[in-house]
Amino acid sequence: MLALCVFRKQDYIDVVCPAVQRLKFKHWGHDSVVLHEHDIRKPYGPYGFLFDPVRRVEFMSDMNTLIETSPFVLIASVVRKLELTKTYALPANPYHLGLEFGLERLHKYLEGYGQAERLTHVVVERRGRREDADLELEFRRICDGANFMKRRLPFDIVMSPKESNAPGMQLADLVARPIGIKALRPMQTNRAYDTLEPKFRRSPKGEIRGWGLKSFP
Repeated sequence: MLALCVFRKQDYIDVVCPAVQRLKFKHWGHDSVVLHEHDIRKPYGPYGFLFDPVRRVEFMSDMNTLIETSPFVLIASVVRKLELTKTYALPANPYHLGLEFGLERLHKYLEGYGQAERLTHVVVERRGRREDADLELEFRRICDGANFMKRRLPFDIVMSPKESNAPGMQLADLVARPIGIKALRPMQTNRAYDTLEPKFRRSPKGEIRGWGLKSFP
């Protein structure tokens, strides 16, 4: 599961960053904490206050408002690992596949606004020295033309640690799991996904599949 949150820089500066800081100051009294979906779901450390049912309800309400009001376009890739290994004798790296699907759709989205030839920075979270090296190599391979369109993509990768406290990376982390759960268990009630659904990139007819959400295989 890989999620891309696409921001206009002006929206990111004027709306998203201040909104994330307001939420943090309200619930922690400072903005050094990093929003992390796993820590919200299974609280510990600075998230310990979420064991209080009243404070948890208030926090989750504020989180939903943050997601709803943050101006970004969502592009996501879901690669089903088990089906991938059953379908292909030599399956590709699932994360690399998800990256390719995401970058292709990001390019198409920017193309629709006449921005496809301008440099776009793609910020990704560091995961470890070897993983980062592999990811950067794959990113540049895709951008050099190893993609469905066989075109050079004007993207540059920015590897950033979680501790950088970048609001965009935190939002991407928060949205990923609800999308993955929806793909695995589509009939299950999923309020978080319902909040995200309007943000997906869509076709002119309003379709999400293949446009803002790629599922494979």
